[in-house]
Amino acid sequence: MTDQSSLPPRGRVARQADVARLAGVSQSAVSRVISGDASSSRIPEETRRRVQDAIAQLGYVPNPVARNLRGKRTQLLGVHTFEPLFPHARESFYFEFLLGIEERAEESGHDLVLFSSTGDGSGTRRIYRAETNRLTIADGSILLGMSPDRAELARLWQDGYPFVHIGRRDVPGAPFPCIVPDYWSAAAEIVERLHANGHRSIAYVRDSIGGEPYDDRRAGYREAVEHLKLRDDSPGYTDEVSGLPDVVVDALATGRATAAVVESERIADTLRARLAERNVSIPVDVSVAVLEDTAATGAGWSDLRIPRKEIGRIAVDRLIAMVEDPTAPRESVLVRCELVAGSTVAQARTERDV
Repeated sequence: MTDQSSLPPRGRVARQADVARLAGVSQSAVSRVISGDASSSRIPEETRRRVQDAIAQLGYVPNPVARNLRGKRTQLLGVHTFEPLFPHARESFYFEFLLGIEERAEESGHDLVLFSSTGDGSGTRRIYRAETNRLTIADGSILLGMSPDRAELARLWQDGYPFVHIGRRDVPGAPFPCIVPDYWSAAAEIVERLHANGHRSIAYVRDSIGGEPYDDRRAGYREAVEHLKLRDDSPGYTDEVSGLPDVVVDALATGRATAAVVESERIADTLRARLAERNVSIPVDVSVAVLEDTAATGAGWSDLRIPRKEIGRIAVDRLIAMVEDPTAPRESVLVRCELVAGSTVAQARTERDV
């Protein structure tokens, strides 16, 4: 019969000291058994069995944070978001990334910790607060969102904390691994598709957003236009002007350009409306492709699909590899985006019987 004096008070969660008392061993012996290094510490099998029996009887659960402080792995993976995701996570751009992360973490036997409340009161979410990296509760973390503070990313990398970033981020002196949707190739393939449909004069329409994901789209587009020797004298291409200038609408309405590549669905919708005012139809008169995933709206644009769940899963695998082998190479991964034909790209009008 168990000595009741060796049990914790009713209602209190069992502690490691309670396990030691019930098993009749030192607390350090309990710690070594829990951490899995009992054999190297020459703990007798009978002692190890008593500790395990005490753990089972008390329902003791090791504290992962305490284990982390002692340099042990916690089997916790962090997810840090630089932008709010709730209460509209399902409608968020990042929702399917999170689904992929959750699926793969569960399959690999890891729990997730979501760091979603590290704001500093100014609307900026930070990794460090009071000079402390709050992500260290986890073995490593996946970062999502348009991180505003590149210095924090550099510091995190220089501190040696394992992390991967979803989306390309270039930070001098910090070549941390990123899992990157391949917007460059997708943009080039969209131009090639227009060329295959007989379009030789096209226009590029920029959104006002910047950053590496848009740099990649623009670079892929430019490379394909130059390679295929297409004409694009639109302000979005030649002068890096954002928005929908009248000169672009005029070029499309008059047939001087037969197709447009637009960075966002929002601007594509505006273009459709302005062309309709001039009795110009998409795709009968003008073809339009969108460099954005528009699946959520079901509007039928010819666009691309970002493999968000796949990217989330890859991020987990890469992070686990980093945690398990701190000397492993830290390479970024490009993930292909699928092109969707949609209903807004057709043969150039000059190529048709009219």
